[in-house]
Amino acid sequence: MTTSITDLRTAEEAARGVVKAVGKAWGDNNPDGFADAYTEDATMILSGDRFFRGREVIRKVAQQQFSSAHKGTTLLQNVVDLRFVGTDTAVIITEGGVLAPGETEPAPDRAIRATWVLAKKPDQKWYIAAYQNTRNADTQLPGA
Repeated sequence: MTTSITDLRTAEEAARGVVKAVGKAWGDNNPDGFADAYTEDATMILSGDRFFRGREVIRKVAQQQFSSAHKGTTLLQNVVDLRFVGTDTAVIITEGGVLAPGETEPAPDRAIRATWVLAKKPDQKWYIAAYQNTRNADTQLPGA
């Protein structure tokens, strides 16, 4: 685990930075920026029981989506929980979804809750090792 408040804050900022970087890459329709946030052997499970393994597969999925169904969309990703499981592993829960142009909240059929498992690699950067999302049927944030 991190050993000081400064270490913890630095690690938390870096982990949140991964979520922000993914959101920016999505908004820029940048499949490389999106995929580069993942480990080489990452897994991704999306709503609708879609399963992908590996950074290069995730890159191809992003290329396809950014040129079709998700072209021009952005992401809303509110971090509702972030915890460290060790010095090199973090778990983040987000709520949000895909925003069509002009939206500030996702339509109910696009609202999701996601679990992100991040790993800190030897280069001291955090990457997504596993990502899973599901439809968010709740009308209220957890703990609210």
